[in-house]
Amino acid sequence: MSRKLLKDWDRQEKESLLEKISDKVHRKPPLRERLSNSIYRLSVIYNKMEQTGHKMEMKDRELFSKCTDSLSEKSEERAAMYANECAQVRKMAKIILRSQLAIEQVRMRMETVREFGDLAIEMGPIAGVVHSLKHQLAGIMPEVSYELGVIGDTMNGLVIEAGETTGTTWDIEASGQESQKILQDANAVAEQRMKDQFPELPVPTAAVHEKTPDKI
Repeated sequence: MSRKLLKDWDRQEKESLLEKISDKVHRKPPLRERLSNSIYRLSVIYNKMEQTGHKMEMKDRELFSKCTDSLSEKSEERAAMYANECAQVRKMAKIILRSQLAIEQVRMRMETVREFGDLAIEMGPIAGVVHSLKHQLAGIMPEVSYELGVIGDTMNGLVIEAGETTGTTWDIEASGQESQKILQDANAVAEQRMKDQFPELPVPTAAVHEKTPDKI
């Protein structure tokens, strides 16, 4: 055997060994383990959002009280200022609340999938929900938004791997429709809870919004 052929053979053997080592080092955890890890991380996110929601509710009560006090003191401008702040707090509180509700739906669906479901079919819609929530929360809770992005990527990977293993096709259109339904249901519940938890602002609606400049 020539020297060149010996070198090539030796190089091929080394590359093969490195590939085997690399496969062991970089081998991904089992699907079930990654699914359980995502469920746990969603639970952590849910609790964090719940704490933030409570803080916003307390902030709203403080601003609401100042608004009513200003009205009793006949200070319309000050009351309008506090009402505007209330409106902003409530806007963020609603986004967090409906995100919480959607995350709870996602978490329950994932727990069902872990026990009984078809991974490729069931995970597609909830992966879409997670990515949608990531964008909605980017300006309010950036750390949570980032974490949801990581979880969403993991879920996409699970769907693809499960599909390759089982030969199941991921219906993107159907998944998108179901994702929207989950988000719409969460929004409807959030609307009702906001009405129950936050009293109506004691100022005219026009005073809650900034005045638009007069047309020239």
